[in-house]
Amino acid sequence: MRAPSPRGAPVPAAAHVPAATAATAVATTAAPPAFAARATSVEGSPVREILALTQRPGIISFAGGLPAPELFDTEGLRAAYDAAFALSARRALQYSTTEGAPELRAAVAARATARGLPTRADDVVVTSGSQQALTLITAALIEPGDVVLVENPTYLAALQCFALAGARVVAVPCDDEGVLPDALAELVARERPKLLYTVPTFQNPTGRTLPAARRAAVAQVAARLGLWLVEDDPYGDLRYEGEHLPWLAAHPGAEDRTALLGSFSKVMAPGLRLGWLRAPAALLRAAVVAKQAADLHTSTVDQLAAAHYLATVDLDAHTATVRGAYRERRDALLDALSRTLPADCAWNRPEGGMFVWARLPADHDATALLRTAVAHGVAFVPGAPFHTGAADPRTLRLSFTTHTPGEITEGVGRLGAALAEYGMRYTREGRAVPSVLDPDLEQHDEQPEEQVDDAGDHHQAA
Repeated sequence: MRAPSPRGAPVPAAAHVPAATAATAVATTAAPPAFAARATSVEGSPVREILALTQRPGIISFAGGLPAPELFDTEGLRAAYDAAFALSARRALQYSTTEGAPELRAAVAARATARGLPTRADDVVVTSGSQQALTLITAALIEPGDVVLVENPTYLAALQCFALAGARVVAVPCDDEGVLPDALAELVARERPKLLYTVPTFQNPTGRTLPAARRAAVAQVAARLGLWLVEDDPYGDLRYEGEHLPWLAAHPGAEDRTALLGSFSKVMAPGLRLGWLRAPAALLRAAVVAKQAADLHTSTVDQLAAAHYLATVDLDAHTATVRGAYRERRDALLDALSRTLPADCAWNRPEGGMFVWARLPADHDATALLRTAVAHGVAFVPGAPFHTGAADPRTLRLSFTTHTPGEITEGVGRLGAALAEYGMRYTREGRAVPSVLDPDLEQHDEQPEEQVDDAGDHHQAA
């Protein structure tokens, strides 16, 4: 071994390596090991790929599940961040506990209690969006090969999450109101699943809401047959009509087996990336360990700003303003659909949330229609990617939150024109299903990709 040169002594020049030797070394370099199977077996979100095709100027997009940016309380949030620094800049910029800032956990608990679910701060963990809460619960509960039950269709990012965990995803039979409890009981008895993932209030993508009696029945199935419930509620504050329904977690039988996921993305701003998880103590501890491995903790400054905002601003009053705007936009979409689309199309009337679920006439394909729609200056998300197993190709999701009523009316008019052209081409050429990633549509890929909720966030977006 060569002795180190004395400090200040000249360092000998590196030995010359012949070019042939260097070339041989490069030629014999081994490839790095392969990616994990889960990374290559789970595809990227087709919804995000579709959204990347809808950035062309002038397109009216019903695709993204995004809150309206003009409704963000920018002044209130700016003041909240100023306060977070003014009160304790050192704390705001420092590491924090994995469970979350105590004042924010207390505020979340107080809001849950006010909605009829008694909750202590210790029952809550703050997460980096509710999508992370779903990821933590999946990490805590799911082994490769475990069965997970989902609604059909369901939130796309949840399907990705379960697939990455190696779960076997099984769809629960549903109707226009959601999960059928008797069918759920049969599946639980046959498949012995670990959990049921559900978005029972203003579901993504369908907008439907599970009735109160069915919620109670689902809780009883979980208690009787042994099942975890993962209740995702990113849209519950966005009710435009009808009566508030208690969370699944509030029903007898569900208390010790329900993980409730919530988000500030729809009522404050998604850029905060703040969500929360309420769960039984043992499950919450397991989720905390998973979070320590994932990101240590959620951003301290964002938590403190959110806590200050909740302490000084009437969030319910702000949410009421948001609801009023969204209700008007939902009504504009429903009115335009009824005046524009053919009688053999169908759609629902959600009582809240961000989405209308529609169905094209028999033998039509929403994925094929999208290409024509983009050419007409309008976009939507085909329903097929949200399904587990056999999909209904006629379905599509329409988000109404980010456009004015006038823009919505214009967009539906374009959709009607696209559907008429698609129908004529279908009749002339027979059924043809082009890829939504047709090269003709990729000319605007350089534009930044629109973000999906998630969830997501959750939902995740997508």
